[in-house]
Amino acid sequence: MSPRALIRGLLTTLLLGSAGLTAPATLAHAAPAPAPAAVSAPTGVPASTGVRPIVGGGQASETYSFMVSLQQQGRHGCGGSLIAPQWVVTAAHCVTARQGGQTPAQQIQLRIGSTDHTQGTSAAVQRVIRHPRYTGDVSGGNDIALLQLRTPVQNQPVSLASASPSEGTSTRLLGWGQTCPQQGCSQQPPRYLKQLDTRINPDRMCAAGFNGTNELCVYGTPQATACYGDSGGPALVGGSGRWQLVGATSRAGQNGSTCGTGNATIYTDVTAHRQWIGQNTGGALNRS
Repeated sequence: MSPRALIRGLLTTLLLGSAGLTAPATLAHAAPAPAPAAVSAPTGVPASTGVRPIVGGGQASETYSFMVSLQQQGRHGCGGSLIAPQWVVTAAHCVTARQGGQTPAQQIQLRIGSTDHTQGTSAAVQRVIRHPRYTGDVSGGNDIALLQLRTPVQNQPVSLASASPSEGTSTRLLGWGQTCPQQGCSQQPPRYLKQLDTRINPDRMCAAGFNGTNELCVYGTPQATACYGDSGGPALVGGSGRWQLVGATSRAGQNGSTCGTGNATIYTDVTAHRQWIGQNTGGALNRS
């Protein structure tokens, strides 16, 4: 995979589309993030799975009713977040074919609200809406897309935060992505959802190609980071029962194929796209 390859699929056969994971060449050094607290595995998850979560972090400590697995032919490719009974937000590159075209809605299947990506609410996609300014080059920003479900689901959506989180804000990342940082070091996605507690970096930690007006710079290292297969999944603030969505996984923070290099991962700032989301969902966020 090229240095601009996205945090999106574990193998090319798992990808929902093509895209790239960019990162700045020069970054300031960040102090190590505090080690996440140990968590117990949710009900139904084996106590010993033999894999490291996300990269670092731990098994999901709760069931996130809004967590989405985007799949093709039953195989996990990207993450997403249910923001209204009939709407999911994800990364635009997750629904972009290798030739740059949009992935047909009928090719995407969703599993919602389970820590096991083979379980949860099954949902079909009626319509895919990529941001109109997304060019296929994720370093240009606007790496965001909406999926309209054929029918509403009963899962509780996550609310969007009212404003972009400030530097130093604690955030939780979720995903079924690769559990080791080097490209191709995992042959299949982990079955059970992982989480990682980290923080929002200063914007200067993400330099080349980073757009501070609509992207978030999130602290990460090769030992603790989002990675291939986590794309589109959420960055959250708050806590259990009061989670709010602030970001969607986009790409690495430094030019390289190893996840977490440069102490940064770049997330699309979902709050910066609130108006676009509202216009396309017809006010569904207010009714959820």
